[in-house]
Amino acid sequence: MQVLAVPVKTVERAKSRLSPVLTAAERGALSLIMLEDVLDACLSQPTWEVWVVSRDEAALEIGARRGARPLAEEGRSLLEAVRQVEGEVRGRSSRLGIVLADLPFLTAEALSESLEHEAQVVAAPADSDGGTNLLVRRPASVIPARFGRASFAKHRWASRRTGVAFVEARLLELAFDLDRPADLARVLVSGHPCRTRSACLEMGLTERLRMRA
Repeated sequence: MQVLAVPVKTVERAKSRLSPVLTAAERGALSLIMLEDVLDACLSQPTWEVWVVSRDEAALEIGARRGARPLAEEGRSLLEAVRQVEGEVRGRSSRLGIVLADLPFLTAEALSESLEHEAQVVAAPADSDGGTNLLVRRPASVIPARFGRASFAKHRWASRRTGVAFVEARLLELAFDLDRPADLARVLVSGHPCRTRSACLEMGLTERLRMRA
C-alpha cells in the first residue's frame, strides 16, 4: 500500500499570514486552488493512492471530484490529521507520504523523483523556515512525524538516531510553500504555469502588492 495524504486546513483558518493583502474569502479560495495544484502532481503518480484529509467540506469535495479519497479529519491540528492517516496505513512494507497543500510550484516530475528514493525516510525541506513540505516513510511508524519550523532537521536527526536510511529531497518545486505576502510576489514573477499564479493574476495582486510597497 502506497498513500500520498494531503492535509488541508478549513478555509476559515487558511493562510492567516496573507491577511494584509487578501480578504478571508480570497485566502480560502487561494488555499483550495493551491490544493488543486498539489493534486495535479499527486494524482499523476500511478502506483500511489491519494487521500485528502480535512474538516473542510469544500476541500473534501475537490478531492473526491478529482479521484482522491476524501477522509474527514477527526482532530484539529496537522499532526492529529497525520496520526489519523498513520492509523489507516499499516504494514511494514507500506509507504506513507505527507504532502503539504500549499506548494504551488509542485510538479508531477519533481514529486516522482522524490518518491523514487528507496530510503525508509525521504523529506523535503521548506526554504522559508526549515519545515518539512514532504515526508515519506516506510513504514509510516518508522519515525514520528513533525511539522512546523525546523522540523526537517528533526526528521533527519530521528532517522539517524533510529538507524534508518534518510534522503533529503531538495528540489525547488518542493522547497517553496506559499505563506506570506512576499511569496505571492514570487509566484507572480515566476512565470510558473500553475493554477495559483493564474488566480493571483485574476485577483489583481500585481497592482495590489505594488501599492503596498
